[in-house]
Amino acid sequence: MTLFDAFRYDGKRVLVVGGATGMGAAAAELVQDAGAEVVVMDFAEVTLAGARAIHVNLAERSSIDTAIAECGGPVDVLLSCAGVADGTPGIERINFIGHRYMIDQLIAGGLLGRGGAIGFISSAAGLGWESGLTEIQELLAISDWDESVAWVEAHNMADYFHTKQIICAYVAGQAFPLLKQGIRINAICPGPTDTPLAQANKDMWLGFGADFRAEIGTEPATPMEQAYPLVFLCSDAASSVNGIIMITDSGYFSSGITGSFPAATAITDMLLMR
Repeated sequence: MTLFDAFRYDGKRVLVVGGATGMGAAAAELVQDAGAEVVVMDFAEVTLAGARAIHVNLAERSSIDTAIAECGGPVDVLLSCAGVADGTPGIERINFIGHRYMIDQLIAGGLLGRGGAIGFISSAAGLGWESGLTEIQELLAISDWDESVAWVEAHNMADYFHTKQIICAYVAGQAFPLLKQGIRINAICPGPTDTPLAQANKDMWLGFGADFRAEIGTEPATPMEQAYPLVFLCSDAASSVNGIIMITDSGYFSSGITGSFPAATAITDMLLMR
């Protein structure tokens, strides 16, 4: 045993939802290299050698139930990484409602319990969630699947921007009640990252902050560069970290808030409703 073992995942079983591609795939590879037994759920084909692959459609409650039954327990760490872009049918279920339902079912079934950790991938698009918290809390108070879907549709939040804000509010709001059950929950909010999803929306997603990156001499993050903080947050080394929304955007947002990079100030002010 060494002090650094707290960063490792030896003896842990990790479920990565959305681990076939992008940041989820990088996280699955990383925890496996850190010693974990890895189970990957995804709609797409899973190619990580040594991982157990389970098909799931997060837009369908029955598919989630089937996937959970196939997975079984225990689940020591849940990485909720799946997400889709605007224009995808069922985006509100795939990006949030399905994830929340899976968490609830894993806990209710005793598969995820004391000592466990949950890590979400949100987005820089979710920053500024505090300004809409009162309204979002109406949704978070609804536990029924169909009622949740209806609420999101009625409030015109079935889009990428709002689902990522909902994730941030959910993570912050669950810090206390989940920790009472011995489960930590955190999230990362990545800036532009070179994933297949980003490439499919290249002009908007990878073009964002290009002037900032040109000034500091960097490229969009790689999936593994986002996996590192996500995996850290769910490790024993982060045992005192809970309910945090970690911004992983190379400092773009902070530079906009402080005005050290003035070109970012307008967008940060808009997100924060300043």
